[in-house]
Amino acid sequence: MFFTRTYKYSSAKSADDIKHSLLGKHVRIHNLDFEIFERDSVLRIIPHAEQETNVKTLPITNIELSGEGDKTHVVISSKMRKIDSGGPMLILVFCLFMLTGAALFFMVGDSEYISYTYTMLGASILIFAIFWLRMERGYFDYIRKIRDYVKTESAVR
Repeated sequence: MFFTRTYKYSSAKSADDIKHSLLGKHVRIHNLDFEIFERDSVLRIIPHAEQETNVKTLPITNIELSGEGDKTHVVISSKMRKIDSGGPMLILVFCLFMLTGAALFFMVGDSEYISYTYTMLGASILIFAIFWLRMERGYFDYIRKIRDYVKTESAVR
């Protein structure tokens, strides 16, 4: 949904070669281990966060390989783990309610309520900006680094 990212590209390597170079490997990102394995003909990259004490939002990545001629089409799709999705969705809903409240104050309220409108609008934008920056440094950074790793492993050397 909102936190799902999909990346598509073509590789000159065959699907079997890409699969062989990725299967069973471990990727280390920000001192966190991600394991690559196959399930239902799709490669999956799953984080090992059992021993992690910090609260982190982590992605689950699926890699689909389809060979056509001398090229292999690679589709990398990442989504948030279900266990991690509650907090970010709660923050988004809270910001949406604050924006709705600010809009209602602006439309229905008189000029004496304009300070409430600006306060709610500013607080909503500030909360969302801080949230998004943290997501860019965490969750989306994991996705970018996993994508880059898969892309370098599937490149012809």
